[in-house]
Amino acid sequence: MAAKAKLPYKRVLLKLGGEALSGENQYGINASQVSWLAGEIASVYALGVQVAIMLGGGNIFRGVKASAAGMDRVAADHMGMLATIINALALQDALEKCGVHTRVATAIEMHEVAEPYIRRRAIRHLEKGRVVLFAGGTGNPYFSTDTAAALRAMELKAEVFLKATKVDGVYTADPRKHKKARKLDEISYIDFLKDDIGVMDKTAISLCMDNRLPIVVFNLKKQGNIARVVQGKHIGSVIRRPLRGKSRAKPRKATRARAPA
Repeated sequence: MAAKAKLPYKRVLLKLGGEALSGENQYGINASQVSWLAGEIASVYALGVQVAIMLGGGNIFRGVKASAAGMDRVAADHMGMLATIINALALQDALEKCGVHTRVATAIEMHEVAEPYIRRRAIRHLEKGRVVLFAGGTGNPYFSTDTAAALRAMELKAEVFLKATKVDGVYTADPRKHKKARKLDEISYIDFLKDDIGVMDKTAISLCMDNRLPIVVFNLKKQGNIARVVQGKHIGSVIRRPLRGKSRAKPRKATRARAPA
């Protein structure tokens, strides 16, 4: 599948939380929402961009929340990983109906429904024009799907980490609660970590920082936003290393409040 235009990214890793599949229901899988999401991804696929997707499972089960309620953390995290596989299969079905060729690769082996994650095989799928859906996180407890997404992005040599959220980017405070909250067009990894901004897992941010992988945080709910990002349009917020001798982050005083996920 050849690219139809010169684009800034050839290969991207898109992180989708479980809520991306639940829509307004906030729980479970909403068929119409999944169909819409598949259409958004298909529009990027049509551009010739190689797309890998990491699925979360919060719309079905959240391991951290269950652990806080008294469940064994390891068992709870494994249940959360299984939830991500359910989401991957749902999105795969919707994408295939849009004419998009896909593969589901999971860190937890279950040969009847998905193939085990093998780095070289996943890269080959991308090169052949298939969308690869990653599920099962890293296969290990205590690691978020954000961190799993960052890890896969490094392994596949993705050029950007796309973090789909409910808001337009990184803000100085929760914009749903604070009218004066300001959107940050760009922020450095260090400032993001220092100010404890909660839109992404810190381990994922640190991994991206160590490997200089830029992160774009954007609003998934706006139709066409995924395609706009891969076309290089300035939407959302970029988390990256500032240019040498020039800090692009906003003053620290303005970024101490926690941003929503």
